[in-house]
Amino acid sequence: MSTRSAADVAILSAAIRTLDPELPEAAAIAFRRGAIVAVGSDAEVRAACDGATELVDGTGMVVVPGIVDGHIHPFWPDHVVGADLTRCATLAELHAALAAERDRVGDGWVRGWGVDYGIFRDTGIHGELLEPAVRGGPALITFMDQHTALATPRALELAGVTGPVSFAEGAEVVVREGRPTGELREGAAIQLVRAVIPALTDAERRATILRTMRALNAHGITGVHVMDGSPQSFDLMRELEDSGELTVRARIPLWQHPDTSFDEMESQLELRDEHGRLWRGGVAKFFIDGVIDTGTGWLYERDTEGGGTKPFWPDPDRYARAVELFAAAGFQCATHATGDRGVRAALDAYRRAGAAPGVRHRIEHIETLQDHDLPRFAAEGVVASMQPLHMQWRRADASDSWAARLGPERAARAWRTRDLLASGALLALGSDWPVAQYDPRIGMAWARLRRIPGHPDSPVFEPHQALTGMEALKGYTVANAEVAGEQDIAGRIAVGFRADVTAFADDPVSCDPDELVDLPIRLTVVDGRIVYRHEG
Repeated sequence: MSTRSAADVAILSAAIRTLDPELPEAAAIAFRRGAIVAVGSDAEVRAACDGATELVDGTGMVVVPGIVDGHIHPFWPDHVVGADLTRCATLAELHAALAAERDRVGDGWVRGWGVDYGIFRDTGIHGELLEPAVRGGPALITFMDQHTALATPRALELAGVTGPVSFAEGAEVVVREGRPTGELREGAAIQLVRAVIPALTDAERRATILRTMRALNAHGITGVHVMDGSPQSFDLMRELEDSGELTVRARIPLWQHPDTSFDEMESQLELRDEHGRLWRGGVAKFFIDGVIDTGTGWLYERDTEGGGTKPFWPDPDRYARAVELFAAAGFQCATHATGDRGVRAALDAYRRAGAAPGVRHRIEHIETLQDHDLPRFAAEGVVASMQPLHMQWRRADASDSWAARLGPERAARAWRTRDLLASGALLALGSDWPVAQYDPRIGMAWARLRRIPGHPDSPVFEPHQALTGMEALKGYTVANAEVAGEQDIAGRIAVGFRADVTAFADDPVSCDPDELVDLPIRLTVVDGRIVYRHEG
């Protein structure tokens, strides 16, 4: 007999890792109206179904709580325009990719993203190096971390950039011998050139965002902690949700810049509780430094090239007061800090500001960390949000720009995931896409191996910091639920929890981490809705 209280969807005959200590394993699960209504044996779950329930054969599936990327930029289409340069390893390969893009766009702007700093290790970063590939035309490419861009001479000419420029934030137009080299460090400098490039149309932006979401679902991702946003981002979320096209849960922050006035900040406080069914705000995002590779990461002591001594906010006390304003209004604060001194500044600001009940502030990246600052994460309730897969650009001989800038002592304190967990800190994992691959299988494999997955002979970086398979999975599930203050409704498979699950072809915890990156995703469910199903 049919009843409206029956499940909408049920997965039967599967292997389920619930991450629920009350019932760690199960064979079946059922969803109704976006919530889990039954977990247990096939017989127990079938009792919650009727003839209208969609029954999914879970044979061969290992189901886990929905995978959440704890640090990502999926609604940033302007940063993934043009040629994908992430696979270019040499200047010749870069030239070939840009030449192909030049052929595609004709006399228009040549764009590209994801280039590795290592390509310019022997030549230095100069826009003139791109001219042969783009035949003297205007071009702008961004590096893999999105904090640096390179413009050709023609691009600088069109943008009117002829020399040094002063900024309210820690940005720089790099000048050598009185002439801009084309290297643009941080967003304000990059924007000088972006401002004269024809903008994407609304249709192009929307199409890019939708493609990204579908790709995230196909890789098992059910939720994202977005790291850039504005009040307009809330409008986008409403639009996508109203049209039924929003297929990931999203936390959207309000990004604060060094030149954002306190009046403007105060006007945003009323937006704290903005939300829909699949998205919500309540987060303020800050950058206290940039990236170590170019000397904009804030360090206790200068790097090997004399950089690393300045914060991104020229007045760190103003940053701390901004944090205090949002924290007092009940916001979670998230601060980008790659360098060890930047980490301390964020910790100090959080300690000064305090946090509302149930709110935990977070620090993003933490690429190098001093011993005396490490215990503060657990002691002061601050989340360590990290991306171990960013180590993929390191080299065994430490000749990469990151390690070379830091020197051996600081480079040895890299991505201290094991130390932070052992201290009792909450460790959340993510990708920072489009900086690195959004595929959580790659992220989990790097967290476990600390080397290139599938290449056992590749160098292992700080092997004592490696995580177990279960710790890596929790970093993408229960930890990100707790970061969001949603540990009572998300991150586990239990009755009453959100119906967000990811199904793999094998157990992501026990499988060989070298094989994890090729482990098929069978099913992705968001809010009880199947948003990806492997065919074949």
